Amino acid sequence: MTSGAQIPRHLRRPQRRGACVPQPELRTSSADWLEGVLGMFEAEGLDVPALLRDAGFDPESLHQQNARFPVDEITMLWQLAVSRVGKPTLGLNRELASTYSKLGTVGHAMACAPDLKTSLGSLTRYMAVISDATTFSMNDDPRGSWMSLEHSGGSLPIPRQRVEYALLTLFTFARWAARRDLQPLMVEFVYPAPADDRPHREAFGCDIRFNCSANRLLLSTVDMTMHLPTHHPALAEMHQHLLEDQLTQLGQTTTSSLVCAEIARRLQQGEPRRQDVAAGLGIAERTLQRRLQEESVSFQSLLDRTRRELAQQYLAEQRHTLTDVADLLGFVDTSNFFRACKRWFGLPPAQYRARIWQGSGPAGRMLPAGALLN
Repeated sequence: MTSGAQIPRHLRRPQRRGACVPQPELRTSSADWLEGVLGMFEAEGLDVPALLRDAGFDPESLHQQNARFPVDEITMLWQLAVSRVGKPTLGLNRELASTYSKLGTVGHAMACAPDLKTSLGSLTRYMAVISDATTFSMNDDPRGSWMSLEHSGGSLPIPRQRVEYALLTLFTFARWAARRDLQPLMVEFVYPAPADDRPHREAFGCDIRFNCSANRLLLSTVDMTMHLPTHHPALAEMHQHLLEDQLTQLGQTTTSSLVCAEIARRLQQGEPRRQDVAAGLGIAERTLQRRLQEESVSFQSLLDRTRRELAQQYLAEQRHTLTDVADLLGFVDTSNFFRACKRWFGLPPAQYRARIWQGSGPAGRMLPAGALLN
């Protein structure tokens, strides 16, 4: 293991405690999931107490009931871990992903499902309990089903190791739930190919494609439709009630949150109309408008909020050109995107991106030293 440099004092964040209730529009991950990640870090040879200290975490906050942590703070830990361990494939190990992942109540509910497709499909609704900074989706394919992961809500670049570990965790859970040695048909990542992709092929057991449009994994129809030996309808209903309560506490059952998710899903096809979003949610446009009025929010403000949040993430990823980002956000031309960026961040998109990668974030917030060491 290589020793990483200490974070200079002026780059450190103050110690903080996990918040039981996330702030508005603040994307967070659960302490349970983070504890599992830290266990994996320790198994990989990292000094976890030093990692937490240098990233400004109070270790006691991990043990507070319902504690959650902002997406950028989780990203910071990953950045520091990667820079210190000196291993570009940190966490890319099937045994580690199986041993240290903590899906909590979500995992219990998934295990009670009748088949693997239903089990994994429940993540589209309950992923927010684990992390509302991560979106999980499933798409049918003639060969089976794609499972896709996307991160949003942060201003720091998401390390590829974090995404690879998360996707590997979902795959190892599927193997455990099915009690079979599943083999993906294909795995795709948005990142460039590494010099040696053997660790990726060994971890997932199949060919890997890089420089793709999404981070996703394809399982066959036969695998997805197999009966799960742990199927238990009564327990499934009990866990679902618990998860619905947690979603409510996180503000994930409001009409506003559902609209934002539907907007995000549609943006790449252009700016979504209110009537299209209402149809996607299965309600009348008038009903949608009334519910948003009850929450004192407008459709246009939710569209703007969603675009701003996604813009932060897309601009942190150098693989996207500015034109790409404008297209992904559903703008008809780049000039509208440029004006929106100046309104959101006080800077045009190129300057905002440069500020991220030069070491200081928006509003004077500094990036961790780990980002500068990579």
